[in-house]
Amino acid sequence: MKTVFMFPGQGSQSIGMMSSLLEEYEVARQVFDEASESIGIDLKEIALNGPEERINQTAITQPIVLTASIAMWRVWESKTDIKPDFVCGHSLGEYSALVASGVLSLKDAVRLVHLRGSLMQDAVPLGEGGMAAILGLDDDSVVLACEEAAQGEVVAAANYNSPGQVVISGAAEALARAMSLAKEKGAKRAAKLPVSVPCHCDLLKPAGESLAAEMEKIQFNALSIPVVQNVTATEIANLSELKSNLIAHLHRPVLWSQSISALANSGAQTFIECGPAKVLSGLNKRIDKTVKTMNMNDSASMAQVLAELSE
Repeated sequence: MKTVFMFPGQGSQSIGMMSSLLEEYEVARQVFDEASESIGIDLKEIALNGPEERINQTAITQPIVLTASIAMWRVWESKTDIKPDFVCGHSLGEYSALVASGVLSLKDAVRLVHLRGSLMQDAVPLGEGGMAAILGLDDDSVVLACEEAAQGEVVAAANYNSPGQVVISGAAEALARAMSLAKEKGAKRAAKLPVSVPCHCDLLKPAGESLAAEMEKIQFNALSIPVVQNVTATEIANLSELKSNLIAHLHRPVLWSQSISALANSGAQTFIECGPAKVLSGLNKRIDKTVKTMNMNDSASMAQVLAELSE
């Protein structure tokens, strides 16, 4: 039975997240301390106490969700020798997957995603871009709505989260047109998301150049666990491909539904969400009801996962 560990992305953060884990485990506190030191920001204080506007700033959200996910991963490692057969992560979560697989050190990953968040925010002035969730419409119709709505501006499918749930991203006016067209084509709902950055669309291409330059300064190691990346929904073959995918990741869509389906088709039967909240677990239930999905964000849920995998 093949097992996949999934790592969450932005949207999984909340004030007080991982509080019980931080109370119980020194290794979790050490992860937060190490990550905080790497960027000079007290991530543990923000995770536990906020304020809301701080934890939801993209340049803070990204390192804090990564750190919380790796805190859970390190506690897991301290309790068992069981390793997953694959790791993957939703958008930002891909960097957590790379830490778990040994490709990146925690400090380097935290620095990278802190920069990534800043570059993403700076790429598009506040209010000039956004994202929206389109519910109850097939993928092709969503893509067509975006193509018809563009009119020389940028708007495109950004996250293929599950069948009937696609997030679109782009310039504010084009986004509004695409939302209206999606409803005309039969979408049950088109809802603007409370984000300030139009992720995974061509508006973020300029941010990729600066991120690529920073990546050249960082040590990338061989994978100890296979990684399936968002951009291709396939297992990556080498570090060169991995790096280029991380850059493309900024402006190309997250093929999440396709990634989970590909893993299931390769024989993965158990999926464990490792990190705050249960967003990916919810998506999995809509992508493939035949696989077993669990989440792990505290001692109780970890004990349940450990029991299941030890059988």
